Amino acid sequence: MTSEPTQPAGKYVLFDVDGTLIDAVENQRQVWGTWSARYGLDPDEVYRVALRTRPMETFATVAPDRDPRACLAALHDLEDEDVRSGVYAAFEGATELLSALPSGRWGLVTSNYEHRVRGRFARTGLPVPEVLVDAAAVAEGKPSPVPYLRAAELLGAGPQDCLVIEDAPSGVRSGLCAGMTVWGVNAPVAVDGVHRHFGSLREAVPEILAFAT
Repeated sequence: MTSEPTQPAGKYVLFDVDGTLIDAVENQRQVWGTWSARYGLDPDEVYRVALRTRPMETFATVAPDRDPRACLAALHDLEDEDVRSGVYAAFEGATELLSALPSGRWGLVTSNYEHRVRGRFARTGLPVPEVLVDAAAVAEGKPSPVPYLRAAELLGAGPQDCLVIEDAPSGVRSGLCAGMTVWGVNAPVAVDGVHRHFGSLREAVPEILAFAT
């Protein structure tokens, strides 16, 4: 009688995308600014809300009298156009890091959609892993632990063996609630709750590789 094959023991790394691997802050601000102009709203206030909520929650706050489905469709059109024509880049160290990680030991967990991630990665030369959990893959997004737990499941990993790399409070909470180790990058000060803080992704590359390999 033979036993079922098991995933070999090891460590896994789960990355957020926007703000962590891809520098998309100005793109997001411009997209929300254009969206706000269409609805006659204050772009600064809309962006402040959008930074801490999912789009449908943002619409409910800043445009409660508007059809949220129409709001979302307009936002998606702008985001898709940004993927095609926007100017952005991978953070320093991202290409080196992702190329050095063992296959099957890392994945992406994003509040964006897979086709946009693939478009941005293609334009910046970043490799795409087998596991990519996007907004369409889960019923609950960050700060719920569901996205990171789903990624761990797809990798065959236990939460205790996963390292989450994040830049935003909602993503940090998601990883912590999933029972994972969470490191913060690309922020001048540490996000509450992170186990380690790095001012840039570049600074974190050697430590991430040491964890994973």
